[in-house]
Amino acid sequence: MPDSDHLFLRACRREPVPRIPVWMMRQAGRYLPQYRAVREKVSFIELCKTPELACEVTLQPIDEFGFDAAILFCDILIPLEAMGMGLVFDDGGPKLPEPLRDRAAIDRLSVPDPEAEMPFVFDAVRLIRKSLAGRVPLIGFAGAPFTLATYAVEGGGSKSYPHTKQLMFQDPGAAHALLDKLAANCASYLEAQIAAGAQAVQLFDSWAGILSPRDFREFALRPARLVFERLRSSPTWADGGVPIIYFVNGCAPYLDDYLQSGADVLGVDWRIDLGDVRRRLGPDVALQGNLDPTCLFLPSEALRERVAEVLTSHGSGPGHIFNLGHGVLPMTDPEHVRVMVEAVRQLSTREDGSVRAQ
Repeated sequence: MPDSDHLFLRACRREPVPRIPVWMMRQAGRYLPQYRAVREKVSFIELCKTPELACEVTLQPIDEFGFDAAILFCDILIPLEAMGMGLVFDDGGPKLPEPLRDRAAIDRLSVPDPEAEMPFVFDAVRLIRKSLAGRVPLIGFAGAPFTLATYAVEGGGSKSYPHTKQLMFQDPGAAHALLDKLAANCASYLEAQIAAGAQAVQLFDSWAGILSPRDFREFALRPARLVFERLRSSPTWADGGVPIIYFVNGCAPYLDDYLQSGADVLGVDWRIDLGDVRRRLGPDVALQGNLDPTCLFLPSEALRERVAEVLTSHGSGPGHIFNLGHGVLPMTDPEHVRVMVEAVRQLSTREDGSVRAQ
């Protein structure tokens, strides 16, 4: 079928569709036995940097569950390594051994040529597109500037982000210089993914929810908008571009600002009712979400009820993509993922083919 006819892409454009499309963030991962079998043979970083293996694990959940879109398997921190930062993965998660704590360290970061420094990512995109053979569209992605900045400044994950906020408040000029450099890197990275064949792109702002509304506007939304503006002004947009998805984990305090991001689709986490978001934001943006990932621990019938609640909450208008409110958790039973996917399909489509939940 033509790319533009894919159910997922039509929903991104807020077109009426015969049923609600469904996919999950972090579709490939430790909850899948097939993924764990691959990981037993290679390290995580080898998996990210081997196109054939990245393709294999990207396709695993598509083959297993029939999601309506595939998302590239990679890690959001790979571009930081390409910018000149050390990156290691161990049992405690990712580590950046030389965190950025001053302007001099920030100034030493480069904005690399993505194809030259990360060719394995784009080789994977091309291989996945070929392997999908038009079944579903492929989503590319990047970490948003603010979220990447938290890792770069903290040197890894954090609970309170003290070094990030110290930089923001004690040297805002350095913080903005870092965010602007990360925005330029994100934009060129996503441009290259689109050129390689990505049919939509998502910017993950996993840690923007730690900010006050004022600081969200200055330190998360502003650089995200820079990414989107650069994408829309690039040659890849000559034929209309691809849908842009922006996901902020903890978006509830920022909804009015969120709408101003310029994204085509806004991801919504589970901490707010999806219908409330739709009423606040209106009909001119598509919404993605927002089942609590831990609902996948429920018995099947209770899980179906939660799926129905999300569909009912959004209501009958177009522009809904069913998703979890964040990534699937590693201890999730794959059969519960199957129940969720089947429930979305059954509950959002009538037997006569008309749409129930739109």
